[in-house]
Amino acid sequence: MLHHAPLITTIAVGLVVAFILGLVAQRLRLSPIVGYLAAGLVIGPYTPGYVGDVDLAVQLSEIGVILLMFGVGLHFSFKELLAVRRVALPGAILQMTAATALGTGLGLWMGWGVASAMLFGLALSVASTVVMLRALGERQMLDTRAGHIAVGWLIVEDLAMVIALVVVPVLAEGGTSPGHLAGELAWTVLRVGGFVALMWFVGRRVIPWTLARVADTGSRELFTLGVLAIGLGVAVGAAWAFEVSFALGAFFAGMILRESDLAHRAAEDSLPLRDAFAVLFFVAVGMLVDPGIVLREPLGLLATVAIIVGGKAAVAFALVRAMRYSRSMALVIAASLAQIGEFSFILVTLGADLEILHQDAQDLVLAGAILSIIANPLIFGWVARVAARPEAPVEPDDAPFATAATNHVIVVGYGRVGGRAARRLWAAGVPTVVIDDDETRVERIRAEGHEAVLGNAVRAKVLHAAGIGTARAVLVGVPDPLNAGAVVAAARELAPAADIVARGHGKRDVAYLEEQGATHVLVGVHEVADLMVARAVDSQ
Repeated sequence: MLHHAPLITTIAVGLVVAFILGLVAQRLRLSPIVGYLAAGLVIGPYTPGYVGDVDLAVQLSEIGVILLMFGVGLHFSFKELLAVRRVALPGAILQMTAATALGTGLGLWMGWGVASAMLFGLALSVASTVVMLRALGERQMLDTRAGHIAVGWLIVEDLAMVIALVVVPVLAEGGTSPGHLAGELAWTVLRVGGFVALMWFVGRRVIPWTLARVADTGSRELFTLGVLAIGLGVAVGAAWAFEVSFALGAFFAGMILRESDLAHRAAEDSLPLRDAFAVLFFVAVGMLVDPGIVLREPLGLLATVAIIVGGKAAVAFALVRAMRYSRSMALVIAASLAQIGEFSFILVTLGADLEILHQDAQDLVLAGAILSIIANPLIFGWVARVAARPEAPVEPDDAPFATAATNHVIVVGYGRVGGRAARRLWAAGVPTVVIDDDETRVERIRAEGHEAVLGNAVRAKVLHAAGIGTARAVLVGVPDPLNAGAVVAAARELAPAADIVARGHGKRDVAYLEEQGATHVLVGVHEVADLMVARAVDSQ
C-alpha cells in the first residue's frame, strides 16, 4: 500500500521522524534543526530501514522555499530593497567572488579539473534562503536594518545564481564563442527585467485588487487559498515564463502584495504552511548526504566547512565594516551568510548531469551544507553575546549633529514601533530626537523638520549627540531583544535617572531587558490583552 502513495508516505514519515528527533534535540538544548536534519539521514538512502523518495522530498522542500520568500516579501518593499543596494550589491558580488576563489583553490588542491573546482567553489558561495530566514525570523531580526541588508544580499545572490544556471551549461559545451555566451547572458537579463517590469506595472495593481475582492467575500478559507495561490502561482509562473527561480518569483509576489492593507493577514494565514514545509526542507537536505564522505575525505570536509563558515563570514564581515556599518550589524550579516543550501544543491546536481563535477565535490558540498546548517544557530548565539558588548570608542558614525534639546524624549529605532511613537510625540508637541542607523530614514526625518541622529545607539558618542544627559526618557523601539538590551545598558550607564522603556516578546525578554536597566518593558500581546479587558470593563 505504501509503495502506491510515495508522496503521502514521504510527507508523513518525514514529519513524524522530524517531530520526534526535533523534540529530542530540543531536550538536549540543541536547535530543532539538528533533529530535522537527522530525520533526513534516518529515512535517506544511505541508512538502513525505510527509504523516502528523495526526488519528492526535494520538490516538497522547494515549496518551503517559495512560501518563506513569499513571507519575506510581505515584510519588504521596493523602497527598502533599493535602500540597501549600496551594501547588498557590491557586498554579495565580492563575497561570492572570494568564496568561489577559495573553493576553486581547494578543488585544485584535491586534484580535480579546473571546471569541477570552479563549480565547486561557486556552490560554496551562495547562502541558503531557508536557513537565513529561519535564523533571522527566530531572533526577530527580519525587520531590522541588518535583516534588510541580509535579505537584499540574498536577492543579489539569487540573481547571480539565475545567471550561473544559464552560463554553466553553455560553458560545458566547450568551444563556445564569446558572442554565444554574451547572447545568452543578454537574454537572461532581458527575461529577469521583463519579469520585474511585469510585476511592477501589472502585478502591483492586479494582485492587491484580487486579494481585496476575495477578502470581501468574508470567507477565511477562500482568503487563505487566495494567498497561497498568489505566492505559489507567481513563483511557478515566473519560473515557467521567465526562467527565474521560484524563490525570486515568490519574493516579488510578496513585495507586491505588501502594498495591500491585507498584507499582515496574508502573512499570518500562510505561516503554518511555511513552518511545515521549512521542516521538510531540512529533512530533504539530510536525505541527500552520504555520511561516508567523512571517512573518505576528512581533510577536504574540514576545509569545505572552514570556507563556508569561516571564509564567507570573514569576507562579509570585512566588507560591511569597510562600508562603515556597526560591528553588531556586520556580525549579524556575516552569521546569516555562513551556510549554504538549496542553490548549492541545484548547482552540484547540474554539474553532475553535465559530467563536469567530481563525485567527491558533490558529496563535500552536501556534507558541508548539513554541518554549516547545524553550526549556524551556534554562530548566531556567539554573535549575540559579542554584539551585546559595547564597542570600542573608535566609531564609524561621524555625524556632526548634536541636539540642543533638554527635558526631551529619545526614540531609538524608526521602524514600525519607534516611528509611530515618534510621530505621536511630535504631534503632541513633545521635544523628541530619533536615533536610527538608516541614513535614508534620518534624512527624511530631518527634511520634515525634526531632529534625528545617524548612528548606532549602543555608542556613547551617538547617545551624547542625541542629548542623553538631559533627556527625560528613552524609548527603545529596536525589535531584537539582544540589540535592545545593549542600547538599554549603554543608555542607563550615561543617564542613571532617565525613564527607559523597551519592547519585548515574552517573559525572558522582560527579565533580560530589566536586568540591563530598562524601567519598563512592554510586551505587545500583554498590552493588547490589557486594553481589551479595560475596554470591556469600561463598556459596563
